[in-house]
Amino acid sequence: MSSAVAMQAVGPKRVVPDAVGILVVSTNLELRRDITSRLRSSRWVINEAMSGAEALERISAGDVSVVLLDPVLPDLRVDEFKEIIQLQHPDVEIVPVNPHTGQAIFATPSPDTLCFDVLRDMGRSAPTRGSDATSAGSPGDSVPETGLPGFIGIAPAIQRSCALARLVAPRDTTVLITGESGTGKDVVASAIHQLSMRKLKPFVVINCAAIPEPLLEAELFGFVKGAFTGAVQSRIGRIHAAQGGTLFLDEIGDLPLGLQSKLLRFLEQGEIQRLGSSDTFRVDVRVLAATNSHLRRLVQEKQFREDLFYRLSVFPIELPPLRERMQDVLPLSHSFLAKFCPRSVTLSPESAALLQQHTWPGNVREVRNVMERASILLGQGFEVGPEHIVI
Repeated sequence: MSSAVAMQAVGPKRVVPDAVGILVVSTNLELRRDITSRLRSSRWVINEAMSGAEALERISAGDVSVVLLDPVLPDLRVDEFKEIIQLQHPDVEIVPVNPHTGQAIFATPSPDTLCFDVLRDMGRSAPTRGSDATSAGSPGDSVPETGLPGFIGIAPAIQRSCALARLVAPRDTTVLITGESGTGKDVVASAIHQLSMRKLKPFVVINCAAIPEPLLEAELFGFVKGAFTGAVQSRIGRIHAAQGGTLFLDEIGDLPLGLQSKLLRFLEQGEIQRLGSSDTFRVDVRVLAATNSHLRRLVQEKQFREDLFYRLSVFPIELPPLRERMQDVLPLSHSFLAKFCPRSVTLSPESAALLQQHTWPGNVREVRNVMERASILLGQGFEVGPEHIVI
């Protein structure tokens, strides 16, 4: 179905420059392409985005004056998106698109405001949501207020996890994020920090599996000059560096037993002691942890302290694997394609079907890798076919 495009200007009035940058933001590929095709003109420079995070990235890059916004975003609530734009890019105008009819809603503007009368006079139709095989939803779909910044996920399984993250974000509660490798645990941790009262303070990440055990204690707690061979000057640790903010302990299941007791003391008392020093420092740090290990099994095997496990898992959040939320495969694929391709690129119906048939053992990280390879194999083309999908 189609509907006439009527238009109403929103936001501050501005005189038309030589070429106005317009960003069409929607998960609905057909809607984006329909609007884009009808705005072909030397007066407009058109770009597309399929998520709030991608849109913010493109706006930050500059040359965007108007955002045509579908309020059904996979990763941000519209009010959050608008608030960020108003704070960071107050000169950018936001114009809504009806999510049910696919109708961009504008009204008659004054002649000196971005020439929206040109858009109004298009008299063309826009597709209804859900008519495209790559669309993220149907006419009645909407994204509940449970999304996370920078996180794409519309499937009910992931939305429940996102809702828990939003619920706990304003508190200082310790959170344990679990899930298979590649499910986006680091993205959720970052989103919790961004939604917390500590968002203007540091977000410090330490991968417990990536740092050799002899160095990990010094990285976490810091050291004083002469504490060990090579310690030529004193240095604060990552915990101290996160003062006032958030410390994210990734792969916490790989934390050596010898350090677990020291971490537990910090969590319980809020104090740290640098290597080679008897002085203690009080720190105000919120702790998030993540693991793809089964910590309960590690506790049973005496590889992880039971008291530390319970101290970390005050508020557990489990991220489901991608195979349990297949609705997100195409939105994720489009998002990564937009990231890797400087121009607008689509998925052919055959390649979309191929992506939806795969079980994605590598989860979101695997989707990212597949789309990066596809963008390279595509060359200068505009449509990703099955020959570009290497799985």
